[in-house]
Amino acid sequence: MPSRATGVSPRVGLSTYRERAAWGVWNQVVDLLPASYADSVLHAGGVPLLLPPADAAAADVALDGVHGLLVAGGADVDPANYGAQRDVHTGAPRPDRDAWESALLRAALARDLPVLAVCRGMQLLNVVLGGDLVQHLPDVVGTHVHCPTVGAHGRHSVRVAGRTALAEVFGAQAEVATHHHQGVGRLGAGLQAVAWAYDGLVEAVEMRGQCWVLGVQWHPEVFAGEDLFDAFIAACAAAALR
Repeated sequence: MPSRATGVSPRVGLSTYRERAAWGVWNQVVDLLPASYADSVLHAGGVPLLLPPADAAAADVALDGVHGLLVAGGADVDPANYGAQRDVHTGAPRPDRDAWESALLRAALARDLPVLAVCRGMQLLNVVLGGDLVQHLPDVVGTHVHCPTVGAHGRHSVRVAGRTALAEVFGAQAEVATHHHQGVGRLGAGLQAVAWAYDGLVEAVEMRGQCWVLGVQWHPEVFAGEDLFDAFIAACAAAALR
């Protein structure tokens, strides 16, 4: 089904990650991504193309023929990428994924492709642009509201700034699915905070001077994200028509 806004079916690159997995009689290292990401792209009228970790030098070639990039959630970003010491709560480094997705983001921004960065993806976008992260939110906000249950997504409301691309999707407020213990600290160059949790944590960013670049700290692929994916795929379809 093509994008409802344009009638075009844009190709969207989705970052994946490398993990050990077991299925049937097999137990191997695989490149994977929750199917909810691809399903959300498909439902909005896009064609998802999985981009497994590779040499960072291949990122620009990987985006040839792609009309948008989605950087998915997952493991903590290595604090060495923003010049910080590792907190005891920060997960083990994933240099392959950090390098690959950072290169994909830089290549997408250089091409002025639409970008949707989800959870870790938003954090990495911020780091790529020179920002930093809060490594363990409970130490700052005093609660576990942003990651309330192991292995499940919580819910909370966010306040959305007016006259933004995000406000065109959600209006002044949204109920979102949350599962993260880190968050954006100092904003990267060109990023504008456009949504906040009740405790003041930045929950979404947009990038000035680009066709459509949006990062959300929550998980629209699992809850109440149809309108956001529609907007993203419409932007990708417009990029395909350039």
